[in-house]
Amino acid sequence: MDVDAAYAPPAAYRPGYELVAERILRLIAELELRPGDRMPTENELAGRMGTSRTVVREAVKILSALGRVRAHKGRGLYVADDEGMLGSSRWGGYFLPTDLYDIDMLFEFRRIQETAAARHAATRATPAELRAIELAADLCREGHLTGQAALFDRGDDEFHLAIAIASHNQFLVAGVREARRLQRQSNIIGLAGAAGNHAAEAVQEHAAIYQAIRGGDPEAAAAAAAAHVDRTLEDYRREIQRRVFG
Repeated sequence: MDVDAAYAPPAAYRPGYELVAERILRLIAELELRPGDRMPTENELAGRMGTSRTVVREAVKILSALGRVRAHKGRGLYVADDEGMLGSSRWGGYFLPTDLYDIDMLFEFRRIQETAAARHAATRATPAELRAIELAADLCREGHLTGQAALFDRGDDEFHLAIAIASHNQFLVAGVREARRLQRQSNIIGLAGAAGNHAAEAVQEHAAIYQAIRGGDPEAAAAAAAAHVDRTLEDYRREIQRRVFG
């Protein structure tokens, strides 16, 4: 008997609706459905996936909240036609929330965006924009110190978006917003909100990024942003491997 296999830890429990939500995303990709296309009904999805309609309905609620599916009463389910969604045909495929390859690609994309945004912000940020970055970092810190995860997450989103805005590049703003939405999708569907929990380190990393931008040092700002994204990627990889693959 393989000793490693004999003592391998069991895969972490995942609620049925999380698994079904991910399987629905895979089905959309397999059927090559595009934004605006009609999807199988809840009953058909339940039959395909060997589960109840109730579980499918919960999975659809998650996907609707994340902007991946639209449910029209009396008309059925549709692939969301959100023009910003990175799952549209112009992006060459559907992002899957617990696929390590997709996660790596997402964070590679984030690294490019956010280092560029920080570099430009260091030379372009106005006093008002610097203040917005500082306030968002403070919100993150408050959320961490008081144990309010929702407050930390809000500050985190505002921090990264404020830097993108301070880059004065509308494409970086759109890219940062979309990449973070997909990151949130991975955390909610595949990891039950468990990824990205290095809050204490993130607070320090945010401070380093802000200080470099405020000091007008583009290379230091870019390096600090890259280190922050890389640290977050490692956190996601570790949690995906632990929860999904056991």
